[in-house]
Amino acid sequence: MEKLFISIAIIKAKTGKAEALKQELLKLINPTRIEEGCLEYILFEDEDVPGTFYMRETFVNQHAFEVHVQTAHFLNFSSQLDSLADGGVKPIKLVQISH
Repeated sequence: MEKLFISIAIIKAKTGKAEALKQELLKLINPTRIEEGCLEYILFEDEDVPGTFYMRETFVNQHAFEVHVQTAHFLNFSSQLDSLADGGVKPIKLVQISH
């Protein structure tokens, strides 16, 4: 059985770009959730560090995630990263240990 692909992507807004970044991240939610292989795609903002966002994402496997990052909506978002985010997206790949 293939392992789930689970990660938390950290995206930090450039100064003055938090709202614009949040809006672009929100645009990813619906089209990603209907992708074949997407199990979870949830956006969070750090309560103590506004403008720092976390996307918790779970796909049925690594391949489904790789397909996701080639979709038009994700590529559109990626094309805006340099102007909105400080350091791009920092993914933390996770392995589930418990339920």
